[in-house]
Amino acid sequence: MCGIVGAVAQRDVSPILMEGLKRLEYRGYDSAGIAILNKKTGLERVRVAGKVRELEQNLNQKPIYGRTGIAHTRWATHGKPSVSNAHPHICRDQVALVHNGIIENHEELRQTQIRQGYEFHSDTDTEVVVNQVYDFLGKGNDLLTAVMNTVDMLQGAYALGVISPAGQDRLIAARRGSPLVIGIGIGEHFIASDVFALLPVTQQFIFLEDGDVADVQRDKVTIYDAHRQVVKRPMSISELGSDAVDKAGFRHYMLKEIYEQPTAVVETLEGRIINGLVDETAFGMDTARIFDVVKALQIVACGTSYHAGLIARHWAEAIAGIPCNVEVASEYRYRRSVVVPGTLFVTISQSGETADTLAALQMAKQLGYKSTLAICNVAESSLIRASDLVFMTRAGAEIGVASTKSFTTQLVALMLLILVLGRRHGLSQATERQIVSQLENLPGRINTVLELNDQINILAQQFTNKHHALYLGRGTMLPVAMEGALKLKEISYIHAEAYPAGELKHGPLALVDEDMPVIAVAPNNKLLEKLKSNLQEVRARGGRLYVFTDSNTGVEASADVEVLKIAPVDDYIAPIIYTVPLQLFAYHIAVLKGADVDQPRNLAKSVTVE
Repeated sequence: MCGIVGAVAQRDVSPILMEGLKRLEYRGYDSAGIAILNKKTGLERVRVAGKVRELEQNLNQKPIYGRTGIAHTRWATHGKPSVSNAHPHICRDQVALVHNGIIENHEELRQTQIRQGYEFHSDTDTEVVVNQVYDFLGKGNDLLTAVMNTVDMLQGAYALGVISPAGQDRLIAARRGSPLVIGIGIGEHFIASDVFALLPVTQQFIFLEDGDVADVQRDKVTIYDAHRQVVKRPMSISELGSDAVDKAGFRHYMLKEIYEQPTAVVETLEGRIINGLVDETAFGMDTARIFDVVKALQIVACGTSYHAGLIARHWAEAIAGIPCNVEVASEYRYRRSVVVPGTLFVTISQSGETADTLAALQMAKQLGYKSTLAICNVAESSLIRASDLVFMTRAGAEIGVASTKSFTTQLVALMLLILVLGRRHGLSQATERQIVSQLENLPGRINTVLELNDQINILAQQFTNKHHALYLGRGTMLPVAMEGALKLKEISYIHAEAYPAGELKHGPLALVDEDMPVIAVAPNNKLLEKLKSNLQEVRARGGRLYVFTDSNTGVEASADVEVLKIAPVDDYIAPIIYTVPLQLFAYHIAVLKGADVDQPRNLAKSVTVE
């Protein structure tokens, strides 16, 4: 969510920090700030309640210079978006600090500090941290020890970057629960909450583990683990280029990523298919031993990834014949669960840093699940490192907050998983080859759907004055409808809800009138006739229908029905295909309404707080 960038160098770090903030804008934020340690004038800070470009304008008018600095984009949790709540926070001109995460015992620390004479200038939970570091500095500790002593007092999640005149050419970083990476340079080192921020200056990274505290200096980096022992963390070389976040001529990242889906699917399948069958070692070298005893699946995820899990449940039971339970991570982690023997615990996340999903994974291990599998898009993420088996979706950098190509590649990954498990539960090789062939043809089928872009844009023009919408689907199309509704509400701010079409008469039908558009997902499958009956219920109440359907269904446009016809598609991959026009539909509506498509209000790309 929030973004951190820090640097210790032999050159002015202000341009490096600003470029890093620009590259983190996709994460979602509402304020921004920068603090530089100048050897002559001490700590200098600039903050704005707004976008990075406004921060840059302020710096152009009144530059600040120095070789050590930290910067931050904030997504508000404690305290509204304002200059006083923006990071970095400074205590008595001696400590500057940036923080991602939530300090759960901040109120207790605040009351103690008030009694000690500290004044508070923000509503944030972060201010108690910078005060506490200052307090330990005042007791004769150096900056490293002051930060170590401080984090020992904190409850909750944090990623911290701390600088002080008491530690010239020194940046202290600490991590628990929120991601933090160190960038390795020559005579300079960096920190960030995401490797994207640092790609212009380095491709060598060290990923901090929970409990780590790092002493980052120009010529060396020393890392201490949770027991305060010096440790060596492995260095990774990022394969991403500095142009990984380029729009490539598209108006928005979201549109670019929608059009990247055929290539993303090819990348996801690359090397995972051998002679028309799934290579199960794509999930890990220990796959056979683990999968041989899997009798059920427990899938846990959030948001779009949760919708992918709901589709996988249909596939698991229809194709592999094994039971599958799917839950939202934020709910799963707070209820008492019964672990069925032989259940594989599966987590799905684009970023691999989703706080609720990570917490659910840790709880699953305590509950006694024998094996865990992560389906994820970020190789260096916390989720990947904490799981027994791993499947990388290879979707590439996804910058738009509203997930698109990560969703379709997650579905491809889940289908591969179902096929591998299905072998052990009676799935014939002929059926596996049939489905694999459909997956291999998927990129071409998605390209065919993308050719409908202009027609979808015309449909979208009818929604510029709408405030609500209902989405309908049946079977695997219900999660597709849920994903379509989520996209619409995320980026256009139109209130949208998805329902099983058969549930219309049990409540939602009361909402249907000429002002409530109804979007139906209607492929040519065994549920089509049932769905057509549900659509007649809408028409009888004066509702206006927008039907995304197979060209062979016989559904035709009329005065109260708009139809977008899609080429016939096999049932197994239909959920993937029908997702794409709904993505374009939401995108065009948001553009027409003038919304910020890539950075919708109040939302963040990587939800690293509970």
